[in-house]
Formats: sequence, structure tokens, C-alpha cells
Amino acid sequence: MTDDLQDLFDEANGHLAVGEFDEAIALYRRCVALDSAFFDGWHALGMALLKTNQIKEAIGCGLQAVNLQPNDLLAWTGLSQMYVRDGNIPEAEAAKGNARILSLGGRVVK
Repeated sequence: MTDDLQDLFDEANGHLAVGEFDEAIALYRRCVALDSAFFDGWHALGMALLKTNQIKEAIGCGLQAVNLQPNDLLAWTGLSQMYVRDGNIPEAEAAKGNARILSLGGRVVK
């Protein structure tokens, strides 16, 4: 990760911490534009979008995050929350199941 990307991500996290969601989202978008394989950026963007009720876009970001790191417990948990908010309970349960497998020390097979 470049210093510029880390600085952008840190700035976005600062905005998120004080409830400045629109500012954080704009910076997270810049992060993933700079590096489309930046897992932390996709995960954070998805969670920030979820906080602002931009559910469909949040799910897209959550899917990108689990695609990049399929064995990340928090990514699957976040994706499950996104699906719940969207009312898609079968997908929420599937994501929750993957999170459960990981919480027990297993791995998610792609």
C-alpha cells in the first residue's frame, strides 16, 4: 500500500469516527479507485454505505470484500448485516454461515 493510499484511508476513518459519513464515503471511494484490490477500502466503504442506507451499493462493496478475502470473518459478518437490511434473509443466512465457519477456525472454500 502506498503512503498516499494509507493517508486517504486514515483520513476517511477519521471522518467516519466523528460521523461525517459523506466525507468518509467520498474518501473510501478514492481509495478503491486507486487500488481496486484494497480489501480494507472495500470493507470500510461498504460499512459506511450501510450506515447511510445505501444498501444495494453496500452489498456490492461487501461482495467485493469477500471476493478479495474470502476467509475474513468481519467481511462475511458485514455482508450478512447488509443482506438483512435489504430483507434478503436467505443470502444473510448464507453469509452468516460462512462467518460461523470462520469463527470456529474453518475456512471458506471459493
